[in-house]
Amino acid sequence: MQTDVKQSTEQVMEARHSVRKYDSSEEIPRGKLNEILRLAATAPSSWNLQHWRFLIVTDPAQKERLLPIAYGQQQVVDAYATIVILGDLEADKSALRVYNDSLEKGYINEQVRDTLVAQIEQAYQNNPQLARDEAIRNASLAAMQLMLAAKAKGYDTCPMGGFDREALIEAFRIPSRYLPVMIITMGKASVPAYPTSRFGLDELVIENSF
Repeated sequence: MQTDVKQSTEQVMEARHSVRKYDSSEEIPRGKLNEILRLAATAPSSWNLQHWRFLIVTDPAQKERLLPIAYGQQQVVDAYATIVILGDLEADKSALRVYNDSLEKGYINEQVRDTLVAQIEQAYQNNPQLARDEAIRNASLAAMQLMLAAKAKGYDTCPMGGFDREALIEAFRIPSRYLPVMIITMGKASVPAYPTSRFGLDELVIENSF
């Protein structure tokens, strides 16, 4: 029986490692999976457009379809859930809905809504690269939050960039609006993650300027 163990944010961050071998018999109750996804969706996003979508693959037959797309990485089959993180290339279309909701709740007034919606529309129209950059950037924020939320609930994850994007889009009929950013496997580890080392702050941190 899976039970939550309360951990500090620092403990969760230090405990999270990429797990590639999963106990295929360990299920994640739907309520817990939904809670992890809900927490992931509290991630920040540019203009609050919430660029992420989560394609959840739990059906064994569908995971088998995913296996060759993921270049034979067995973890996509053995993990309870394999989650495709999608970035919204047309997130600007959500602007009016987002800010109408804020208006109805009294968070902003009409002038602020109209200003922000116009700003978003102009930004997306004037910079073709922006849509892709924002889709990847903001979906990645949600992806990291999802992995931390999973660890806080007692489950392991692994982010994967090694997969055939075009084959994934075709096999799972992903609309052109959405860009596959990464795949995350989630479940219960059968073998602990490999230990890793990290660069020291003396190598990572630049004070004020190069």
